[in-house]
Amino acid sequence: MIYTLTLNPALDYVVKTEEFLPGELNRMESEQLFVGGKGINVSRVLKTLGVSSTAMGFVAGFIGKEIEESLTKEGISTDFVRLGKGNSRINIKIKAEQETELNGKGPKVDIAAKEKLFRKLGCLKKGDILVMSGSNANGLSDDIYAGIMQSLEGRGIDFVVDASGGLLKKALCFKPWLIKPNKQELEQFFDCRIESTDQALIYAKRFLEYGTKNILLSLGKDGAIFVSSQELAYKVTAPLGKVVNTVGAGDSMVAGFLAGHSLYENTEEILKLAVASGSATAFSGDLAQKEDIVHLFDKVMIEKI
Repeated sequence: MIYTLTLNPALDYVVKTEEFLPGELNRMESEQLFVGGKGINVSRVLKTLGVSSTAMGFVAGFIGKEIEESLTKEGISTDFVRLGKGNSRINIKIKAEQETELNGKGPKVDIAAKEKLFRKLGCLKKGDILVMSGSNANGLSDDIYAGIMQSLEGRGIDFVVDASGGLLKKALCFKPWLIKPNKQELEQFFDCRIESTDQALIYAKRFLEYGTKNILLSLGKDGAIFVSSQELAYKVTAPLGKVVNTVGAGDSMVAGFLAGHSLYENTEEILKLAVASGSATAFSGDLAQKEDIVHLFDKVMIEKI
């Protein structure tokens, strides 16, 4: 079973306007409301690919209730910890000549709620996959992912970490099965500047020194690089298309990778599904749909490096 953990989920309020003028009255051309959060995005794309998962994390107030109900309507199982105070956050995405985002802070998570989450996670068993994605929740320290991995150590659970900064650095001590940094996160982690595929490969391989088994480095429109502890390295070139939405593309790539593991035994096909999923989201207004992913699958180019 796949479990996705989103510590600080949200409703994403996406508005479009021809021109955004700070300090003045702006009128929307259109508006949409989506359930947001990196782990939730993974669950939603897994669902469209026919793979079941359970979405976990913290929710609060009427916004948290809407998050749960929306996922249930999509046929996604949930097992959130409901907080007694506050409201889950609303993130505002303004799409004009430039994209502007205003993200909420989210409710504070107390010790009792944290302990309840750990008890829920304690039910995971051998062969399960736990995807820990995105930013931290208000009130938790950046060793939360590491603490979860430590509490489940030795149970045969595969950990996927898609995070940055201290969350990623501290989690690496427990040798995750998969991490998915992007180019910017790779540069920040190693305090370097990546200007070529060769450079990206060198730094991606450095994560193997921490004991990480698989590294899927997303490179936006340039596709991805994959490195594994089995001495495999691939460059995956994304299909051509008009990018209209970057939100959730990396999460879709993670979902495609996980779905690929349940569908294929060949690493190349797994990676093609991962990049096709990320690209399908980038080319659409919301997260990828199965028909779009299938359409792009054979357009993904892959080569050993």
